[in-house]
Amino acid sequence: MRMNLSELEIRILGCLMEKELSTPEIYPLTLNALASACNQKSNRDPVMSVTEADLLRGLEALGARGLARLTTTGGRVAKYCHSAADNLRLAAAERAVLAELMLRGAQTPAELRSRGERMTEMGDIDTVEETLRKLQQHGPPLVVRLPRQPGRKEQRYLQVFGGLPEFPDEPDLSEEMEPPAGPRAAVGRPAAGNERLERLEEGIGSLRQEIAALRREVQEMMEAFA
Repeated sequence: MRMNLSELEIRILGCLMEKELSTPEIYPLTLNALASACNQKSNRDPVMSVTEADLLRGLEALGARGLARLTTTGGRVAKYCHSAADNLRLAAAERAVLAELMLRGAQTPAELRSRGERMTEMGDIDTVEETLRKLQQHGPPLVVRLPRQPGRKEQRYLQVFGGLPEFPDEPDLSEEMEPPAGPRAAVGRPAAGNERLERLEEGIGSLRQEIAALRREVQEMMEAFA
């Protein structure tokens, strides 16, 4: 089972999951409330501008996948809710993590912990990382770990309701590896320059291995649930 949701469908599902946890008193959402949530300027990346007609098309597509539905709970006004908790068997913390990833893009465990607290109890970093592991091992996988960014210690995670991300090709750091030009550089500190080149070469090799391993891991998981 592969999701392959559109950007609009992901925004709608993320908003339904977010509002269920953050403002349960107004959930399920009317079409007007859902439009306001989708077009919200805070806690959204990118900011979108969707119409009610857009929302109805997106909700219909989500309904066909068993991820959202119309409910009459709360009066005669049509209201909508998600079905991810039941159909995907997701706990509150897992829904909070997915909602954040859907609404704000790739994030680190620390960012998810901080931002997810407005929806539910997230626990410590180890707990958040365990939640991410469960989502990675879900059938089908719902998140992937992205390759580590140069200069950053923490890795980021991305939801894959829209399909697998395009992992970057092997990094081209040739400019970084070029020794400094000019006579002063040649006479300067060659040992330091060589050491720097060696560290860069080691970093490139490690990053290439990590990207290759991630590609294999994600492909194997997706094939297992295709």
